[in-house]
Amino acid sequence: MSNRFFRTRALTICLVFLLVLVPVTANAGVGDIFSLFTTITGTLRNGVGQVLSGIQSTNTTIRNFEQEVVWPVKVINQARAEVSQVRAQFTSLAGQIQSIPTNSATLVSPKQLEALLRSQQAGNLGRLGQSYEQVYQSLPQANQATTAQRNLMDVDDALALGALKTATASDQASQQMLIVADGLEQQAAVSAPGSASILAAQAQAANLQNQAMLQRMLAAELRQEAARLAHTNALRKQSADANRTLRNNLQQILSR
Repeated sequence: MSNRFFRTRALTICLVFLLVLVPVTANAGVGDIFSLFTTITGTLRNGVGQVLSGIQSTNTTIRNFEQEVVWPVKVINQARAEVSQVRAQFTSLAGQIQSIPTNSATLVSPKQLEALLRSQQAGNLGRLGQSYEQVYQSLPQANQATTAQRNLMDVDDALALGALKTATASDQASQQMLIVADGLEQQAAVSAPGSASILAAQAQAANLQNQAMLQRMLAAELRQEAARLAHTNALRKQSADANRTLRNNLQQILSR
């Protein structure tokens, strides 16, 4: 590219010389014209040609230094081959693991719920509520349970359903992270020298997204644990109220 640029520049300079010397050589003989061209040709060969040769030699030295020292071509090809080999081995194993069936429910309603939970599709979250109610039943009517019991059942269902939805969204995010990781592996196998920092930045961004999803899962787990403790404590409170009521009733009976 640089050689063509300098050659074009040299030819342009020659044309300028010719245009300047045209009035002078208008009345000159053929021999003078040939002498002028010979002088120009010698200048191109001896002056400009030597400069172009030096530039070409410098470019060759820089290119060899980059390919042998800065970014060794042999080492880069070895690294690419190793990445491709490792990726081929683990891609096959990962595919076999993901293809293992894990669904275990046998009845109709549980099978539908399990299919939704394992779908790895956040778009199915709206259908989880109805399927959850078919398996775990709906709240009893007001005349079938006390207000305290209905409140506990309602909040337990809400937190359980929320945790299931979070898990489904997390599965979808995990699948997307696997796709991103696979893309990074493919890019690493064919990436150009010097692009490692770009791939590292992409990997760090994907890692941050994964960490954010893990934090959401941890928060859902903590909410579930807190709800379990609250539920147990509420049962103790109800037991205390029942004992107090029973004691009052016994005292009224004995006082008669």
